[in-house]
Amino acid sequence: MRIRASVAVVSGALALSALAVPAARADGSQGDTRITKVVVDGGNKVRIGTSGAVTVKVGVTVTDTSGIKGAEDEFEIYGPDGGNATTGKPSCTKVDATTSTCVGSVRIDPRTDHLSDKSAGTWYVDAWINANDDDYLWKEKAGSFSFQRAARLTADAAPEPVEKGGTITVTGALSRADWESLAYAGYGSQSVKLQFRKKNAIGYTTVKTVEADSKGSLKTTVEASADGYYRYSFGGDSGTAAVNSAGDFIDVK
Repeated sequence: MRIRASVAVVSGALALSALAVPAARADGSQGDTRITKVVVDGGNKVRIGTSGAVTVKVGVTVTDTSGIKGAEDEFEIYGPDGGNATTGKPSCTKVDATTSTCVGSVRIDPRTDHLSDKSAGTWYVDAWINANDDDYLWKEKAGSFSFQRAARLTADAAPEPVEKGGTITVTGALSRADWESLAYAGYGSQSVKLQFRKKNAIGYTTVKTVEADSKGSLKTTVEASADGYYRYSFGGDSGTAAVNSAGDFIDVK
């Protein structure tokens, strides 16, 4: 994230300075307290675009024979290029007599938080949980998740209508959020799947794989066989979110 000369540390807010990056520290524990699961935003993938704030929820499930007292501190999440954020104080909900899930959240706004594109990638969760019998567990990398730049994808199939056996040209473009310019820019040289769904069918089937050019533009041809929808599908990577284009209908005569 971009460096600021100074940072106001606010619970539940994004820390924006390289100076605010937590120093490396060893894990610590006492007793039988154990973290069994860490889930960030329901699927361990956080997607950030160029406008609008995103609330990131961090859930840590922990167990101890005496039960869980609560989180000692806010959860810290951190990743490449000095990226880090601190949740509000986690709230713990009992699952059973020995297990609780503690959840904290942080609001991230690309318009004000000066994200760096290099911060996209694998991030980690730092958590300290206390048990009722004074046992505790402090783990620097309790879990990991993907902190991703949002992506956009388009598809346009032509001509329409087309005769059966004729040639259909499908063009499109793949772009992703540039957090530093607050705009979407072409994401070039990426493999994208061209998919087809017959009219009234439920799912899409992959027809071929197409490589975007250096500017993210896509273009390929297929033979017209039946009425249906063509779309492009990008599977994403560690720093860029997966995305499907809208399906474009072709009427085959």
